[in-house]
Amino acid sequence: MIKIAVLDDYQQLAHTFAPWGDLDGRAKIAFFHDTLHDEDALVERLAGFEVICLMRERTPFGKELFSRLPDLKLLTTTGMHNASIDLAAANKYGVQVCGTRSVGHSTAELAFAFLLNLARNIPAEMNSLEAGRWQSGVGRDLHGARLGLIGLGRLGELMAGYGRAFGLDVVAWSTNLTAEVAELKGARKVSKEELFATSEFVSIHTRMSPRSHSLVGRAELDLMRVDAFLINTSRAQIVDQTALIDALKGGRIAGAALDVYDIEPLPDDHPLRSVPNLMLTPHIGYVTRDTYQVFYSETLDAIKAWLDGRPIRVIT
Repeated sequence: MIKIAVLDDYQQLAHTFAPWGDLDGRAKIAFFHDTLHDEDALVERLAGFEVICLMRERTPFGKELFSRLPDLKLLTTTGMHNASIDLAAANKYGVQVCGTRSVGHSTAELAFAFLLNLARNIPAEMNSLEAGRWQSGVGRDLHGARLGLIGLGRLGELMAGYGRAFGLDVVAWSTNLTAEVAELKGARKVSKEELFATSEFVSIHTRMSPRSHSLVGRAELDLMRVDAFLINTSRAQIVDQTALIDALKGGRIAGAALDVYDIEPLPDDHPLRSVPNLMLTPHIGYVTRDTYQVFYSETLDAIKAWLDGRPIRVIT
């Protein structure tokens, strides 16, 4: 029987989202519930596994890791795009990479939940009530406020729709966005400078790439209104972390909400944990029942198809 490793099953629920028993007699499956950042420890754990199943980018797979796992034949990833996999190395070492469909709406829904929480300062008001106090601040209205979207792809378009439903003025910018496409997707194209300078809420919905690395830096944050909020549910590296920390500590923006980090899980001593006016969630944008159902069931389907010699959703 082949050996299958399912990595980074944080909630210990992967076994409940797919009928893994379909592989009885064909494979032995091991579920791992933590992330190993030390490569030597990871190699020791994964030695002898022919199939490894990744959940998003929780465990990066680079060239060196491929070279040290000679038994690996199939790597599955949730979604069809995983920037942390060295696809050239997979080809070099004869490892097939297959994916699943993506369920993007869950991340867009979290981003809008952030917006609502920031506008009405819900965490602080909950804390006030739990501490025996009453109202502690004054909320913000969404109707008539401006929502600026960095990126207007599938998730950005969903955010635009949510924003319009709440009466927000929705504007957008990305490198190749045209005014015509923006209008079709329910937004108005503006320059990056205008977006940062005039939006009460700025939400990031662009893919990580060399071009988008540190796309939101000190210059962009300095443009933002003092009463504006930044939301990032995309990738941590898109925002200059040091610049964001400085802006929040200096009161130059009203607050921010993050679901993505440069190191995950977030270490206890990470500097973001002590920043004021910052809402943090543990990368839960895609952690929903519907998304997990698709991710794990289609991961299993990909393994079965590969075992039958008819691989599906092949990335490389």
